[in-house]
Amino acid sequence: MNTMLQVQRGIAKLLLSPLYTRMSVPAAGVNSFAPPPSMDDVEFPDRSRLKVYPKVPQFPSHLRPYKTQKRLRLMRGPEPYHNTLLHKQYGIIATSGGRLRYEHFEMIRMMFVRKIDYNKTFTIWRVPAPWQPISKKSLGLRMGCGKGPIKHYVTPVKAGQVIVEVGGYIEYFEVKHVLKNVAKRLPLDAMAVTQEIMDKMAEAERKLQEENQNPWTWKYIIQNNMLGCHRWISTYDKQWFNKYT
Repeated sequence: MNTMLQVQRGIAKLLLSPLYTRMSVPAAGVNSFAPPPSMDDVEFPDRSRLKVYPKVPQFPSHLRPYKTQKRLRLMRGPEPYHNTLLHKQYGIIATSGGRLRYEHFEMIRMMFVRKIDYNKTFTIWRVPAPWQPISKKSLGLRMGCGKGPIKHYVTPVKAGQVIVEVGGYIEYFEVKHVLKNVAKRLPLDAMAVTQEIMDKMAEAERKLQEENQNPWTWKYIIQNNMLGCHRWISTYDKQWFNKYT
């Protein structure tokens, strides 16, 4: 018992000694953190909240709702136009093709309403409202008798397309968890990005193409019809070289 008391007194004397206080130097301070980014160039749109999209497109009274084919080409390949952030801040981009229904738009809108402070933040849609009709026959109905009735409407999305954009007087760590939660709930592969992340992705892809030392790339193999691959590959593989499925 006496030995334990002596050890405790020795530790207390060491911690309170001037030599120990001089040796203990703080590892991090306020000056070690980077300054916050400048928000001088932030421009708010006319509407800061996401617009409520209609579940069914509004047609004129004299026009009958039309039916279409599947048109899977609207989901294949890369997005050529809406693949950049307009406000150069944060957003969600699709990494594969898919379709968004009305329920997905409402999920995104309500998630931002509950988790984001709109006094200093704005959100904008980068995809149109559901417009493509999807038809389906009733359960137990025999085949034939023409195309089935319209069940719901969707919005086709291609890889690389920006789905929603977020900006304002905020930093990425304030909306990162919200963007990631929204991205993982979508029916297609998506990811939360910033302008810096998109720049790094583009630079990494460019660097990979320039510094690649392997001559047997998908583009070289398909263009030269090696092993007779044109007999069994898809038409889209000849166009995008096995990059988009």
